[in-house]
Amino acid sequence: MHRPVLILVAILTLGASMSANAAGSNEELAQQAAQRWLALIDSGDYGQSWDTAATLFKNALTKKAWGKSILSARAPFGKVESRQLKSATYAKQLPGAPDGEYVVIQYNTSFEKKKSSVETITPMMDGGSWKVSGYYIK
Repeated sequence: MHRPVLILVAILTLGASMSANAAGSNEELAQQAAQRWLALIDSGDYGQSWDTAATLFKNALTKKAWGKSILSARAPFGKVESRQLKSATYAKQLPGAPDGEYVVIQYNTSFEKKKSSVETITPMMDGGSWKVSGYYIK
């Protein structure tokens, strides 16, 4: 008599596990996109970072404005010495942004001239793939 209940519990547990895995997969894929994008920034390839960014990002500022902005923000810190994941949070809504799929990722980053900082990078689902929609360094 208890079998149907156990099967239902197993199905519900599997469904919850699959949902958690889907969110985990989104976070992992977004992190991979963020790491590729950060590698472009770290190497000074600001134009390519703009080219590969989300449409939302590109609509917010021109390629030239992005290059000037990121250069002035990052140059004083020097080269990246280390970067460790602090957090990655999946969200469908963010303040000031259209509803969609986002992962807000924070890294504890150490630079040559600034040993302790936090980089926040926000990939979003754009055209079927994860692309960076925002970047902030503190």
